[in-house]
Amino acid sequence: MKKILVAFGTRPEAIKLSPLILALKKEEEFSVFTCHSGQHKTLCDDVLDFFGITEDLNLKICEKGSTVSDMTANALLSYTEAIISSEADAVIVHGDTSTAFACALAAFYLKVPIIHVEAGLRSADLFSPFPEEWNRVAIDILSDYCFAPTEDAERNLLENGKKENGIFCVGNTVTDALKYTVTDSYKSDLLEEGKRLVLFTSHRRENIGMPMINICNAVKRIAEEFSDTRIICPMHPNPAVRSVIVPLLSGIENIILSEPLPLFDFHNLLSRSYLVMSDSGGVQEEASTLGIPMLIMRDRTERTEGCKKGIIRLAGTDTASVYNHAKRILTDKAEYERMKSSAYSYGDGNASSRICEILKNKLLH
Repeated sequence: MKKILVAFGTRPEAIKLSPLILALKKEEEFSVFTCHSGQHKTLCDDVLDFFGITEDLNLKICEKGSTVSDMTANALLSYTEAIISSEADAVIVHGDTSTAFACALAAFYLKVPIIHVEAGLRSADLFSPFPEEWNRVAIDILSDYCFAPTEDAERNLLENGKKENGIFCVGNTVTDALKYTVTDSYKSDLLEEGKRLVLFTSHRRENIGMPMINICNAVKRIAEEFSDTRIICPMHPNPAVRSVIVPLLSGIENIILSEPLPLFDFHNLLSRSYLVMSDSGGVQEEASTLGIPMLIMRDRTERTEGCKKGIIRLAGTDTASVYNHAKRILTDKAEYERMKSSAYSYGDGNASSRICEILKNKLLH
């Protein structure tokens, strides 16, 4: 039996790794050790509860006011201890967080095989997103097995010099998660008959400050101009984010500012949205897979597939650009239908089972 340490610490990691953890736990050949970095403690709790997953260890590496350097250094030391004490035969990391990078580096120093889920994403700009672009490139270099979610990601890995026998295109586990969460019978007081639901989130580090102010001003203008919309804004706990959003968007009748929504509610509200406006990469994948037109408030994205198809639009962070893109979607029915019909699915919902089968073949022989 092989023991696999699965590392996560943020809500997106928990969402995307939970289906894989459940799949691995069904295999008698594997023993799963779940290790929470503590980066998004409260944001991960409801995700783990929904999937019925208990963390085996919480490293609690994040303290109030910690810098990225502090967090990465703490994570490197803590994950080193966790890998040794758990006697892990391999580690699984996901995506592009600094704690995922630290865990991969710790495993590399210990010569423990590294498995990277959602490998190969690239924006081609080390500072956008920052520091995630560096993290994902570095993790890919260190990893023994790279599980690419799309053909574009697979191509990126090959172009970056990764050997073909270490790359597996399996789909994105976010689609696996949506199979668990989205239901036709969902009801919520946040839904209002006769109103078009617009789901808005913004949290990216590089957008904090003037870019986020510009984005919020565009959202405010849309809310005031389109009274038939109900804009729901689940706010990230980061005080720097809330210090921008709350003053600009409070007190507007058709904007609802809320605490982070439980995963079940968020996915089901997302599936019923008319339009999504966000700077989140994970939401970009979810909206595209569910066939919901989306504006991404960034100048570039590492998730290019939905943009190529046409269901996702890069709107930038300029107030006029975000407003004009949103207005066109809300007023041009033909354009809206073109976007909606261009859905791109980031997988068929079976990525986790594929990863399990590949790992059985690679780790057990």
